[in-house]
Amino acid sequence: MNGYKTTVGIEVHAELKTKSKMFCGCKNDPHAAEENTHVCPVCMAHPGTLPTVNKEAVHLLMQIGTAVGGELADYSEFDRKNYFYPDIPKAYQISQYQFPFVRGGSLAGVALTRIHLEEDTARSQHDDVRNVSYVDYNRAGVPLMELVTEPVIHDPETAGRFARELQLLLRTLGASDANMERGEMRVEANISVSKTDTLGTKVEVKNLNSFKAMESAIAYEVQRHIQLLEAGEEIVQETRGWDENRGRTFSQRVKESADDYRYFPDPDIPKFKRSEIAEFSNNRLSEISAETPENKRVFYRDIGLPDEHIEVIIADPQRDTFFRKAVDTLSKEKEVLTLGNYFTTDVLGLCESKGVSLEDAHPLCFAKLIEMVVAGSINSRVAKDLLYETVFAGSDPEKMAKDKGLLQKTNAADLEPIVVSIIAENTSVVEDYKAGKEAALKFLIGQGMKVSKGTANPQMLEQLLKQRLN
Repeated sequence: MNGYKTTVGIEVHAELKTKSKMFCGCKNDPHAAEENTHVCPVCMAHPGTLPTVNKEAVHLLMQIGTAVGGELADYSEFDRKNYFYPDIPKAYQISQYQFPFVRGGSLAGVALTRIHLEEDTARSQHDDVRNVSYVDYNRAGVPLMELVTEPVIHDPETAGRFARELQLLLRTLGASDANMERGEMRVEANISVSKTDTLGTKVEVKNLNSFKAMESAIAYEVQRHIQLLEAGEEIVQETRGWDENRGRTFSQRVKESADDYRYFPDPDIPKFKRSEIAEFSNNRLSEISAETPENKRVFYRDIGLPDEHIEVIIADPQRDTFFRKAVDTLSKEKEVLTLGNYFTTDVLGLCESKGVSLEDAHPLCFAKLIEMVVAGSINSRVAKDLLYETVFAGSDPEKMAKDKGLLQKTNAADLEPIVVSIIAENTSVVEDYKAGKEAALKFLIGQGMKVSKGTANPQMLEQLLKQRLN
């Protein structure tokens, strides 16, 4: 990079999962099928209307702040951020500036500056055929978390890891679905390069709708900045967009500063003092936010799960809830590892292939099935045959195995007739084994499993075959 140092700061907006909007009682459903159906005089800024703060949105933001180790403000207030676009009917956005709800904290090794609340804007759509633009106000006023990192990121990969971990945290806390394709989580990157410790001119790339797009946009901007500086040209502080098809950024507008927005405290919203509101106590917030993704990783590592299984499990709260209920009933390390193997491959495979959900599945029945596998009561083949009914219908795996004659035979007296029959019917294979071909023994064991319909203990079959053939 010719001695240049890259510096990146990330801004993230995420729509919070509340029943109503940020400052009115309209339903929080920005993806409603019909445009402009979840609107009211408040979110449409009719004269004389007054905003009322959504308490649940504040609570969710406090949980996020606690989870990242941020400092929760005792005093906070809302401000008016003034700008004139058709997607904000008041000609200003209610946001926070000087007194955010959360300062500091860190996530995925990245230091945070602040986290605050604001209202979302409407959604603009342009009709190229008619050459007109439409505005859907269903999203106007939706509660929006804004998180800003310190400028401490120096490569696209670190930025990607941070954004992915934030999405996982928001989903784990139930604060936001954070689906980037639906605009529920929107990422902006502020990028500069310099040969000294002084930061270079900052360029913002807005509304990146995937982690890949964010990483690609950062990498592109770094190269663009270096090429301009090497050519003796100046970098313009501006806002740029990302063209996914062309793999490059493009200029949108000159970057505004805080002064351009003319922030001032919103006179219609009372000031917020957390110590005077019982439900926002530190103890309760700590309890609610205790189960962060990193805490879950520590728990699962401590009971012996490999990292690749842990990431699959914690990637979805429904998976984590189901697996946690199942694993809490087991006591042996081998049972835990077997549970992880079956869950991440077979159970999730059934969810995908049969279109079933873990929401109404039966974790305790699943745990009992795994106990039977580890104890040797049934083999792996039988377990997989019983898996669907056990997990998704709640059938007792032990009763099913007994009723279907699938319990594994481990008694030598029960298996001796099968062994005698196999040896008699496969004389050429027997001779191959006696001649030193170990593969022949595996074939004979396979025949025993076939004859017993999978109920024979393969280790016992091997032992009995060797006793007769050696």
